[in-house]
Amino acid sequence: MHIFKNTNYDFLRWRWHAVILSWVIILAGAGIILTKGLPRGIEFAGGTAVITEFDHEVSVEQVRAALEQTFGGQNVIIQSYGDPARHQVYARVPQSGAESGDQISATKEAVAAALRGANLGTFTIVGTEIVSPTVGRELTTKGIYATVASLGLLLLYIAWRYQFSFAVGAVVATLHDLLVTIAFLAFFQYDLTLNVIAAILTVTGYSTNDTIVIFDRVRENLRSMRRDSLHQVINTSINQTLGRTVLTAGLTLTSAVALFLFGGEVLRGFAFTMIVGIVTGTYSSVFVAAATVTFWQGAEATRADVPASTTGAAQPTRKARPQRKARAS
Repeated sequence: MHIFKNTNYDFLRWRWHAVILSWVIILAGAGIILTKGLPRGIEFAGGTAVITEFDHEVSVEQVRAALEQTFGGQNVIIQSYGDPARHQVYARVPQSGAESGDQISATKEAVAAALRGANLGTFTIVGTEIVSPTVGRELTTKGIYATVASLGLLLLYIAWRYQFSFAVGAVVATLHDLLVTIAFLAFFQYDLTLNVIAAILTVTGYSTNDTIVIFDRVRENLRSMRRDSLHQVINTSINQTLGRTVLTAGLTLTSAVALFLFGGEVLRGFAFTMIVGIVTGTYSSVFVAAATVTFWQGAEATRADVPASTTGAAQPTRKARPQRKARAS
């Protein structure tokens, strides 16, 4: 299926604009993280999360006021949860300050007691999640190690399979995707949970695959377009794979949007991360990865030494046949 025919867009013309836009987003995200922080899920922060279902509508402010009397000095997070018709409230105490299972479980009971003491009506605890702070720190460390190891292996593979400049472009694009995705999580204050980490790793692989498809076409065109500049070769390669990129990204994005709209509260962060990652992954494959290669190698001509043409060379002359002497009459 071809949705683009003979396109000739100059994508690299906008590479500096793309670099500036990316830095603006990344720096803005860093500013939000430094001022407001990046919310961490229960898996990384440790502590206790309690999902409570009331028999009538209860505001988030009422629940927060009830819990602040018990956990006033701690960073308690209160938010609506799930279907509004079920009147569910999510309460999380990120730092329980306890290591043993009995002491951590006591936090859940303290939440329930605080809600009963506020006379908010009949409620039922429909879900709990308890993670020790030690487990949270261990998950954070392992996540960092896994990310660094994957980037190192990616650099080695692409350097061996293609060129070192291609490997640098792929790694820079992958780091770009990670930073931009984290920036958007900070903008919208989504919790950094294991589901979100899974989505980040998924879109990282998706973006890398898209980048390799473009680089593979660049490698083929470097052989057939030896007299053209690297700028022209990369632009041609991106245009040739543009239809595949749009179809793949469009279908994947449609699925992620449907998951965001109808997947429920539990999958909301995962779906949001997928949406941002698909968009930024496609963007980085076209602009960031390819632009990094041109920055690394320059946009000079890629023609190889070609032997001089022999079209105009003098052709060897045939020896003239000796003429026969005229026979005497």
